[in-house]
This record gives sequence, structure tokens and C-alpha cells, in this order.
Amino acid sequence: MSVQESAEGIGTDIPDRKPKRSMRAQQFAEFWYYFSVNKGAVVGLVVFTLIVLAAILAPVIAPHSPTLQDRSALLIPPFWQEGGRLEFLLGTDPVGRDILTRLLYGARYSLFVGVFVVALSVSTGIAIGLLAGYFRGWLDTAIMRIMDIILAFPSLLLALVLVAILGPGLLSAMIAIALTYQPHFVRLTRASVMAEKEREYVTAARVVGASPFRLMVVTILPNCLGPLIVQSTLSFSNAILDAAALGFLGMGAQPPTPEWGTMLAEAREFVLRAWWVVTFPGLAILITVLAINLVGDGLRDALDPKLKRS
Repeated sequence: MSVQESAEGIGTDIPDRKPKRSMRAQQFAEFWYYFSVNKGAVVGLVVFTLIVLAAILAPVIAPHSPTLQDRSALLIPPFWQEGGRLEFLLGTDPVGRDILTRLLYGARYSLFVGVFVVALSVSTGIAIGLLAGYFRGWLDTAIMRIMDIILAFPSLLLALVLVAILGPGLLSAMIAIALTYQPHFVRLTRASVMAEKEREYVTAARVVGASPFRLMVVTILPNCLGPLIVQSTLSFSNAILDAAALGFLGMGAQPPTPEWGTMLAEAREFVLRAWWVVTFPGLAILITVLAINLVGDGLRDALDPKLKRS
């Protein structure tokens, strides 16, 4: 008898789980369809995946140490150019360090900058935007005026001021960039919360006794994630650009850190007689940012119902 009851219990569980799994699979299939329609987004995803793999596997695939200086190999050109060596595929910098190795390790720093900046700005921006959009009143007014003041400054100029206060360094640069991006997430979250707050499902949850915290985090926030995901992707690429700009100005990562912006700064005086020392770091920044932006366009097409293609 107990076996029959257990069998009945199992039989009643399986139908409940299958629809949930099939629904999730269907949602993912729909998302991937609209994402894959944008061929540029697919190419960007492949390129970005390769960059991530190269960053993760840098200690394995890099031919040299990123900080090792070879005084007998100063400004060696790429291997296909006269005077190049196969041991230095993309050439060396002014102090004899392998450029390919520094590019691979630099991908780690650039991707970490993007992840850190987006995580910090998104988490704080969503929290502040939820409070402003849900409670409104004087709290909303005070928060939005502060955000307007931050947005009134050019982002790079404000980041420079903050780094000057915090002190030069990669951590200071990341915190400064995150603070300049935070208002975008605050405004976007606030607008989404205000639009969702008056909908029927929120009213129903409020009637059954849901607390304000549950209404904000569990009921409203999941329906606001689409635009936030797209904005996060674009902020990821902008963070890499701003970190490279701060590094180029000497306010970001400090030598001998193999960060792409710092590599450009160290090679400024050798542009005319050693084109490779600035070309390859610049191409790395260009390709990475372009790939992330293409992925962001695909996410926008897949997550925004108004932009879904038939």
C-alpha cells in the first residue's frame, strides 16, 4: 500500500515539474531565436567568448612572463616584419617585454574592470532606484537631484576628480567609474518601477499582505530586468574604455601592470618608429568593446518585445 502511495506521489510530482522545465526551455529557445537573428550579435558573442577564454588561459598559452624584461630584445617588430623573431610573435615593447603576453594578461584586467564596475554600479543603482521609484515623495526628489548633479559632469572628468581624491590605481579607477555609471541604473530602475508599480499583479500582491520589501524585490524587480541587462552590457564596454583612458592618463593601473590603457601610455613616444607597441593594444580595446556592444544589441532585440523581429 505504501508503495502505491509513493508511486501516486511520484506521479503527481512529475506533471508539475515537466511544464516548468518545458516552459523555461521554451523561453530560452525564444530568447536564442531572437538573439541569433542578429548575426552581428552572434559574431560578437563568439569573439567575446574567445577573449574570455584567452584571459582565463593566459598563464597557459602566454609564451613569456608579462613583466619579464629582455634587454637584448628592445622594440623587436612582429615576426612577419624584417628583424622580427618567432619567439616574439607580435614584437616587444621599449623595455623588451613580449606584447602578445601582455595583451593576454591585459585581457584579465580589462574584463575584471568591466565585471567590477558593472556589479558595483548595478547593485547600488538598483537598490537606490527601487527606493526612489516605490516610495516617491521627498526621498525620490532628493535621490534624483543628486543623480542629476552627477550626470551634469562629463563622466571621464568626474572619474578623474574621484581618482585624484582616492589616489591613482586600478581599484580607485574602478570605484570612480562605477560611481559615474550609477545614475544611469538609478534612473532606469526608477522609471521601470514606476511603470510596474500600478499594475494589477502588484496591487493583488499588496492586497494579500505582501510587505514593501517583497513587493520591490520579488514582485516588481524581476519585471524590470530586461532594460537593466542591456544597460549593463553597454556599461561593461564603456567601463573598459574609461579604464583604458584613465590608464593612458596615468591615473588608472600603474606600470608594470599589463593593462591595455597603461600599455598605450608607455608607448606614446615610440609611435612613429615602432607602430606595433600602440597598434595591438588599441586593436585589443577596439575588438573587445565592439564585440560587447554587438552582444548588447542582440540582447536588446531578444529582451525588448517592441524590438523583436518577426
